[in-house]
Amino acid sequence: MPSVFELSVTPPFLFIITFIFGLTIGSFLNVVIYRLPKMMERDWKLQCYEMLEQTAPALPRITLSTPNSTCPSCGHEIRPWENIPVLSYLFLKGKCSGCKNPISARYPIIELTSGILSVITIYHFGPTLAGLAGLFMVWTLITLTMIDFDTQLLPDSMTLPLLWSGLILNFYGTFTTLEAALWGAVAGYLSLWSVYWLFKLLTGKEGMGYGDFKLLAALGAWLGWQQLPAIILLSSLVGAVVGIALIIFQGRDKSIPIPFGPYLAAAGWLAMLWGQDITNAYLHYARIG
Repeated sequence: MPSVFELSVTPPFLFIITFIFGLTIGSFLNVVIYRLPKMMERDWKLQCYEMLEQTAPALPRITLSTPNSTCPSCGHEIRPWENIPVLSYLFLKGKCSGCKNPISARYPIIELTSGILSVITIYHFGPTLAGLAGLFMVWTLITLTMIDFDTQLLPDSMTLPLLWSGLILNFYGTFTTLEAALWGAVAGYLSLWSVYWLFKLLTGKEGMGYGDFKLLAALGAWLGWQQLPAIILLSSLVGAVVGIALIIFQGRDKSIPIPFGPYLAAAGWLAMLWGQDITNAYLHYARIG
């Protein structure tokens, strides 16, 4: 039986509200993507001084809310009307109102991505617990993707809550059974952990980071162990294609590591929405072949 919420919201209005809300969240995600690595770096420095029993210098304090956002070129403080998702970028013609230097297009792109993926997620699940949970997963994966792309870090402060929230949601059978979620978390972590150590033993190099293990464990906790093969296959395929393309067309140095988190995140989102369809299609064509 549909819930009261489902009956009271018409699809067009629901999608418009979801898109606007997704844009707004995307604006906040830009802040998290930029500031969280800096917050982590600051904490690491303070911990190092503490371990060395040295007096730490006065490091600038930074949180997700302070200081106010400013232009990196001239220090102009971003005013509220200059921070409206997408619209402010268009109104300002992609330039700072203070110094007229270009504003990176990644900010509105992330906002639009958040809005579009939010609508697709709600379209798939509807205004249900799975839909609301899916929005949380989408926003978290967007943030992790960009942080990993920028810094090759997947913060524990995001991957671990994602893992635990998946187990809690599946206690109620939101996406899969609790048993499948539990073994999905275990198998997700151990599969990449095993690959990491095998690669390190054979080459003496580290092929990926521990954050990748935790992210795949989180995806397993959300979607169950049954979706892990599809996630690993999709992420590896896309990662290989993008990596080869970067080497061929941009002359990227083969020794420069390519973050794996963005491909895991993209594959996880696809598996959340169409994982079973992808698996069924693969098995169908495998039988034909």
